[in-house]
Amino acid sequence: MAPLKFNVEKKSSNTKARTATLETPHGTVKTPMFMPVGTLATVKHVAPEDLKKIKSQVVLSNTYHLWLRPGEQVVKQAGGLHRFMNYDGPILTDSGGFQVFSLSQIRKIEEEGVHFRNHLNGDKLFLSPEKAIQIQNDLGADIIMSFDECPPYPATHEYMKDSIERTLRWAKRGKEAHQRPHDQALFGIVQGGAFEDLREAHAKALVAMDFPGYSIGGTSVGEPKDVMNKMIDYTIKHLPEDKPRYLMGVGSVNSIFEGVERGVDMFDCVLPTRNARHGAMMTSEGRINIKNKQYEFDFGPLDPECDCEACTNYSRAYLRHLYRTNEGLGLRLLSIHNLRYLLKLMEDIRLAIEEDRFLELKAEVYEKFGIEKETDKGF
Repeated sequence: MAPLKFNVEKKSSNTKARTATLETPHGTVKTPMFMPVGTLATVKHVAPEDLKKIKSQVVLSNTYHLWLRPGEQVVKQAGGLHRFMNYDGPILTDSGGFQVFSLSQIRKIEEEGVHFRNHLNGDKLFLSPEKAIQIQNDLGADIIMSFDECPPYPATHEYMKDSIERTLRWAKRGKEAHQRPHDQALFGIVQGGAFEDLREAHAKALVAMDFPGYSIGGTSVGEPKDVMNKMIDYTIKHLPEDKPRYLMGVGSVNSIFEGVERGVDMFDCVLPTRNARHGAMMTSEGRINIKNKQYEFDFGPLDPECDCEACTNYSRAYLRHLYRTNEGLGLRLLSIHNLRYLLKLMEDIRLAIEEDRFLELKAEVYEKFGIEKETDKGF
């Protein structure tokens, strides 16, 4: 039995946006979708029960961090991530490749894998394609990722060519090492930086390997927005129509719209919870900073159009008070709201695609957030 079924339901008439259903062993979800990030088997300050209330569909956890703490064997003996974190919906794990290259200052890449230092205590570590897949097999997520190098931006054409050729060999090794193809869908990750010829070559080679889905990697690593959009364009036209496309590490409002418009189905990012911890809130009226003094006597809801726990039960004045006094309840409520905003935005995007008014919705939201063009930094 295939671990994943993907069915495109509606295509936009004037963009590449589309809606689809994605069937996994732990439930069927709708795309385009945003996935909250639960790095250490928990979305910061948000319980699994909260995630269900705000209609989260898929949660992402991190292979590298869970390998270090508590260790994949603990999770395996607990019955897998779903039981360990008490979340019965679909879960996706990344391969750890991004963290190896972003958190470790000293690393040595060789054909077998990567030697690097534990970012917590400096211990020497080694991660290979086989090890990354073994850890993910033990964690037991529904969707898992190939181990890849996440190259820096910018990089030379020569460096990127060598990198994608090695990453392709790693993808093949990882696929051969995959022990649970019947209940875990392994995605290939397309790299190639901002080079159109390398994106095309890498995408076509991975598609020939017939993965159940494909990720667009190497984005959100410091490149300008217009460069990221070109990376998506260069990649997506070489990916199959009948398989999901996942843009990794992207969660700003305008990046989601630009990705959906180009045919992306899946997004993830720490942005909504990280912004909440800094008091930066997304609302139907645009962005606000709950720390601002103007909300001291504001007893209206954070967002009058939002149905989350924070907006239906508490005022801006109270949320500001909780934030300024560093109360845990405040961080929980603000995190819930930002997540719900993005999840509701995806619901609105899906409906707009179904009703063939995606570009109209995009224009409305851009106006509220003061986004004038696709290259704006966004929120």
